Amino acid sequence: MSRTPLIWSLLLFAACAPAADETEAPAQEAAEEAEPAFMAELRAATERFQDVEVALAEGYIPDPTGACITAPMEGQPAELGAMGIHYFRPDLLGITATEPRVDGNGTHTDFNQPGVILYEPQADGSLELVAIENLVFQESWHGAGNDGAPVYEGFEYVYMIDDPATDADEAHGFEPHYELHFWLYRDNPNGAFTPFNPAVTCEHAPPMESMG
Repeated sequence: MSRTPLIWSLLLFAACAPAADETEAPAQEAAEEAEPAFMAELRAATERFQDVEVALAEGYIPDPTGACITAPMEGQPAELGAMGIHYFRPDLLGITATEPRVDGNGTHTDFNQPGVILYEPQADGSLELVAIENLVFQESWHGAGNDGAPVYEGFEYVYMIDDPATDADEAHGFEPHYELHFWLYRDNPNGAFTPFNPAVTCEHAPPMESMG
C-alpha cells in the first residue's frame, strides 16, 4: 500500500482551495514552504544527473540489456506504468556477479548519492531524469545484522524476488533484494515511493539487447 508524503498532500490541498486574498497570502506561503527539508536537499544533491553525461562520468552505467522497465515486464498490471531505464553505480551496489543473475554485497542506502538513477527515453533520443533509487541485496543486508527491510522517511523498501513459475521476471534480473524508488523528478499519482509510475512511459525506448 502506497503512502503519500506530506508535500503531496499540501500541494493537493493548495490546488483545491479557493483563490486566496491578500490576507490569506501568509498562510499560503507557509504551506508552500512546508516542503520537507530532505526533498530540497536531495534535489540539490542529485539535480546534476539531469545530464546523463554527468552520470556516466561519475561511474553510473546503463542497464546492459537496454531494458526500459514496465509493469508488465515484472508481472504487474500495465496501468501501473513504468520505471524507465536504470543507470547503476556498481561500486555502490557492491556488484559481485552478473550471472546467472546480478548479485552484490553493498548496503548503501544514502539517497544523496543514489545507487541507481532512472531515465525516461524521449522521442528525440534524449533521456529525462525521473527518479532516484537505492537497492540492497537481501543476503548482504541481513548478513550485516539488519532486521527487516531498510526504511527511508517512514517508507519501507519493497522486497523483490523472481518467481520462476512465471514468464515475467519480477526482480528484473537481480537476486532477491530490497529497493525503493523516489520519484523526485516526475510526479507519481500513485505515491512518490511506489515502484512504478503511470506518468512514465517506455514508448520511445530503443530495442532491448538480447539477454542471452
